[in-house]
Amino acid sequence: MHAMQYEVTLPADYDMDVIRDRVARLGHLLDDWEGLGLKAYLMRERGVGGSPVNQYAPFYLWDTVEGMNSFLWGGPFQGLAGDFGRPTVRQWTGLAYEEGTAGDASAAVAVRHRRPVPEGVVVADHMADVVSSTRRLADRDGAVLAAAAVDTSRWESVHFSLWTHRDAEAPEAEGEVFHVLHVSRPGPKTLPRGRQW
Repeated sequence: MHAMQYEVTLPADYDMDVIRDRVARLGHLLDDWEGLGLKAYLMRERGVGGSPVNQYAPFYLWDTVEGMNSFLWGGPFQGLAGDFGRPTVRQWTGLAYEEGTAGDASAAVAVRHRRPVPEGVVVADHMADVVSSTRRLADRDGAVLAAAAVDTSRWESVHFSLWTHRDAEAPEAEGEVFHVLHVSRPGPKTLPRGRQW
């Protein structure tokens, strides 16, 4: 499993209905994308839910590198880059994936929590703790799924989770909260469960 995200930060007065309309028109294009486990079309709106910015920030869980590369090199990513400029694309190596207690429900919000891997720790022990916390996150009420991954170029781990909670309700997870506009799940059953090594 590979995790990927890019963020398109927009002006403070940007009409975020443009993003909502874009996802409504184009979101279905990845519903059957080969090699994609999941794409969550995410948005933050300045002043809503504590967000300091207007941002479009899709998050991906890929089954295959080939699927990810075909998306980046020749797929819909080129349309986004043409409309908004080419954003930096963050990638993390998968550590864990778990279906949540509400795994079949629609997701309303997503939470992303990035944190550094502390200096001086035994990396294997730390990663095992990250995997355990992914399972605990998925076991909470309203969790659709939870995933964890690591960027070894920065020694940063990321927890990503989807929740059934409405915007007014805070999910039981620490991190930045995003509104979910659409979820493409062509391959959720093919994403490997549990620890990824």
